[in-house]
Amino acid sequence: MLETIKKTILAGVGAAVITKEKVQDSLEDYVREGKLKADDARIIADKIAERGRREFEDLSHQASAKAAELFNRHDTAVTARLAALEARVAALESSSSRPAAPTPTRNGEP
Repeated sequence: MLETIKKTILAGVGAAVITKEKVQDSLEDYVREGKLKADDARIIADKIAERGRREFEDLSHQASAKAAELFNRHDTAVTARLAALEARVAALESSSSRPAAPTPTRNGEP
């Protein structure tokens, strides 16, 4: 499960890199065509990159919180199951009226 979460986050990073490259390419095209000044293109690129970083950080925090919640829920369920099994074993041990027979050794000696 943890590996799936890692792959999902890395896919998001990869998409962000591709998007940044596309934005830069588009802005460079506008600059070459004279539709946008180079300084304005840099400002726009910086704003888009900053917004992308913020959104990625927000999503990363949300994913981490959700993963922690899932792991805690799973851990709680495992702990409850273990406690129930321990109680069953204790009940079975206490209900047994005969003592356990000694385990024989290889030579048949007790």
